[in-house]
Amino acid sequence: MEIGLLLLRLTVGLTLAAHGAQKLFGWFGGPGLEATGQLFETLGFLPGRRQALMAGLAETGGGLLLTLGLLTPIAAAVICSVMLVAMAVHIRQGFFAQSGGYEYTVVLGVAALSSAFTGPGSLSLDAQLGSHFSGTFWGISALLVGVLGGAFSLSQRHRTPGQQGTSTHTLPS
Repeated sequence: MEIGLLLLRLTVGLTLAAHGAQKLFGWFGGPGLEATGQLFETLGFLPGRRQALMAGLAETGGGLLLTLGLLTPIAAAVICSVMLVAMAVHIRQGFFAQSGGYEYTVVLGVAALSSAFTGPGSLSLDAQLGSHFSGTFWGISALLVGVLGGAFSLSQRHRTPGQQGTSTHTLPS
C-alpha cells in the first residue's frame, strides 16, 4: 500500500508541477507566463498575467507538496481549487480530453483529494515529521477549501458579450 500511495503522489504531483512550470517558465514546451497570461485574458481572467502566475504557482506548489507528501491536505485543497477552475473552462467541450474536455482535470483533482482522505503514507515527509493528516476530516476539509478557492477564482472571472467561456486552445491544466 505504501508504494502505491508513493507512486500516486509522484505521478500526480510531478505532472501538476510540470504543468505549472509550463505556465511559469515555458519549460517542457509550455507557453510561459506572458503567453499564458494572454490566453487567460481571452478566457475572462483579468489581469491575465497575474491569474496565470497564481495558477502556475498553485500547480507547481501544490504538485511539489503532494509529491513530497508534505502538508498533504493543503496540497490537495490547492490542486482541487485550480482543477475546479480548469474544469469550468473546459466544461462546454464535454467530458473527454480528446475534445478539449475536462476529463484530465477531474482525474488530477480527485487523485489529489484522495490523498487527503487516505493520507500520504509512511513514505512521506508528513509521516517523517510525525504529522497524521488523513481521514474524513482532512479529506472533507481539503474538498471544502478547494471548492471555495475555485469558486472565488471563478467569481472574479469577467465575461464579455459573445464570450463563450471556453477556449479552443488546450490549456495545461
